[in-house]
Amino acid sequence: MRSSIVIFFAAAAILAAEKAPAPHTTWSSYLGAPDSDQYTALKQINKNNVKDLEIAWQYPTGERPNYLFNPVIVNGVMYVLAKSNSIVALDAATGKELWVHPNQGAVGTRGINYWQSKDGADRRLLYVNAGFLTAIDAKTGQTIMSFGDNGRIDLRTGLDRDTSHMRALQTNNPGRIYDNILIQPLPASGASYDSAPADVHAYDVTTGKLVWVFHVVPHPGEVGYDTWPPDAWKTAGGVHNWNEMTLDAKRGIAYIPFGTARYDFYGANRHGNDLFGNSLVALDARTGKRLWHFQLVHHDLWDYDIPTAPKLLTVKHNGKNVDIVAQPTKQGFLFVFNRVTGEPLWPIEERPVPQSDVPGEQSSPTQPFPTLPPPFARQSFTAKDIDPYLPQDEQDALRANLKTWRNDGLFTPPSFQGSVEIPGHNGGANWGSSGVDPAKGMMFIVSKEAPTLLKLQLPRPPGRGGRGRGRGRGGRGGQEGGPPEAAAPPAPPPAPEPNNDPPGMIRYSAPVDFEQSRSNGLSEIGPPWSQLTAYDLNTGTIKWQIPLGGITALEEEGHNDTGAHFPRGGVLVTGSGLVFVATASDHKIRAYDEDNGKVVWEKELPTGSEGVPAAYEIGGREYIAFCVAAGNGEMAPRIKTDKPATPPGPGAYVVFALPKK
Repeated sequence: MRSSIVIFFAAAAILAAEKAPAPHTTWSSYLGAPDSDQYTALKQINKNNVKDLEIAWQYPTGERPNYLFNPVIVNGVMYVLAKSNSIVALDAATGKELWVHPNQGAVGTRGINYWQSKDGADRRLLYVNAGFLTAIDAKTGQTIMSFGDNGRIDLRTGLDRDTSHMRALQTNNPGRIYDNILIQPLPASGASYDSAPADVHAYDVTTGKLVWVFHVVPHPGEVGYDTWPPDAWKTAGGVHNWNEMTLDAKRGIAYIPFGTARYDFYGANRHGNDLFGNSLVALDARTGKRLWHFQLVHHDLWDYDIPTAPKLLTVKHNGKNVDIVAQPTKQGFLFVFNRVTGEPLWPIEERPVPQSDVPGEQSSPTQPFPTLPPPFARQSFTAKDIDPYLPQDEQDALRANLKTWRNDGLFTPPSFQGSVEIPGHNGGANWGSSGVDPAKGMMFIVSKEAPTLLKLQLPRPPGRGGRGRGRGRGGRGGQEGGPPEAAAPPAPPPAPEPNNDPPGMIRYSAPVDFEQSRSNGLSEIGPPWSQLTAYDLNTGTIKWQIPLGGITALEEEGHNDTGAHFPRGGVLVTGSGLVFVATASDHKIRAYDEDNGKVVWEKELPTGSEGVPAAYEIGGREYIAFCVAAGNGEMAPRIKTDKPATPPGPGAYVVFALPKK
């Protein structure tokens, strides 16, 4: 009898193993899998037949513009964000609506998490809505009332600060699930000096109970405490993983790329290197214990948050297979580490950088520079780089301004006369912008160059915030802060001393100026404005690099290969050797040959697409889904042409497949 039972369970185990999907053949997690690789091993759609792709079905997103959502597909059901922040379940083969769960308030715009119990009886979707971690039934769309407090958890709970006056902590980062734990990085509570720390919380997915906390501003006795002022753990904030994170599910390691300590552009309240700001940190997913870290920017003054999920690959290095983690940055660097030990694959040098001349600031004397791979973005902006598509008077004015601004290279610190930042803190890589072929050791990065002027000013009047977000349509340094020639700081009047600031500190602000033309909205640096770069990380070299997309109005005038303007989102890499990318400024989807960067298919859409495509298979048919709901893009240019402008079409999830046989 006992042997029969053993045989039964052995047979059941074999059957279960046979039914288990092969790695990277599903899309049951944000960005495809916990490893964030944006890769599918499916090969039905290949270089030979990609030209035959047709629209299999579409589903409208609803009235709200600028959806960026990466769908999750499980058991033939696709879960999307649509209909004014509702979670919607669709038949993934036909697009038929199955159920709708309305939400009050904001929902993370990039993705959600799916979890199921081992027997599959309990299936949940978890996401952040209006600052509350929320759980709903994946089968019905109903709220799971047993989770937390009637189906939700306030993310502010567990912070070591007074939260009574803190706004809800809404984030677009969906976090990651490991076993029965949801690892959820918190957002910063604001962009000002008074921001709370964006700690990482881990919750039990069934009860909502807080399992562990990782302090991003270290407490006394914790690693990194001595890189801040002694009381910073009580007062300092930021250090937020606003974008994405990555999980090595086999090893139980969470890789979290952190952002800047507040305030972004002036750090007199946070002297020191400010760990774990701008650091890639490996945590034990079960306990939150730090395993290793590497800080990519010391005492950040440029808003050089680490902007995208690190990627997990296996490469051949010095004759051996090495599991690595590769981290792109806003400054155009790609840092590569041994995934387990944190050792750099190639040397990273601490090099001297320009120093701040702002009173009270103590900029870091050095910054890390990887010796390999080479950068994927331009890291300087001089007169020879001025955009030739700008009107001549704007080119002349920019050329004159470049003679007055500080422009000392990649890490030129913010100043009173204005400092050039390139690729810019909206440049380089960004969320969703990279994917990999994990077995081949290839990595593909979408990047953009967006020069920014960092010009410090006296504090804004009370109630106007500390950072001053702006789109910078022709701000050219000094529209708010005085003429460019005012290189010396004005004598500041006595100001009330904030409780948490060092004596005499002034809370300077730096309104964001993305250096765009007044007349046409184009970046003031010449093209290409965006690129797609292919790295071979077996050798640490760039295999190819091409302009990514274009701008419709310029293409109609014969100006090709300019690159798209301010693309967001990124790539899908396939096991058949294709790289899919959509761009908003020309309303196109393209498939590139992984080997050489040549376009093998393109499709014009009724409106722009931003975000990350998803790939999946049902009934032997492979599908690729795009969220096509971005209009002309976040920073669309306004180029005048003789041809009447066509307004963007309605948003939709558009799903492609090969024709049915």
